[in-house]
Amino acid sequence: VQLQASGGGLVQAGGSLRLSCGSSKRTSSNNAVGWFRQPPGKEREFVGSISWRGGRTSYADSVKGRFTISRDNAKNIVDLQMNSLKPEDTAVYYCAVAKGPYSGSDRDGYLTWGQGTQVTVSS
Repeated sequence: VQLQASGGGLVQAGGSLRLSCGSSKRTSSNNAVGWFRQPPGKEREFVGSISWRGGRTSYADSVKGRFTISRDNAKNIVDLQMNSLKPEDTAVYYCAVAKGPYSGSDRDGYLTWGQGTQVTVSS
């Protein structure tokens, strides 16, 4: 499975961006998908995840209420809608396919990682 995150860019604080994670195979529709981010000079951190059918989502406290993950298995796409962006949201964002139908914040629970997309939020 190959993954590609897209939709990053430069946005002002308070603005919105929508990231998309595309998959090359339908097999990812049987797995949870997670979003992670790596701020400059910091370790990669969990943003959120969505279960294989989309019925269960979880989010890091830092983005809860501002970010929303959704998926369209027919199109092999998982989206990350980011609202009310803050400068501290600046990072490279990655999507990853989990080893099973449900996943959490543990990076070891993810099997395949896509190339990241840069999100920069200016103050």
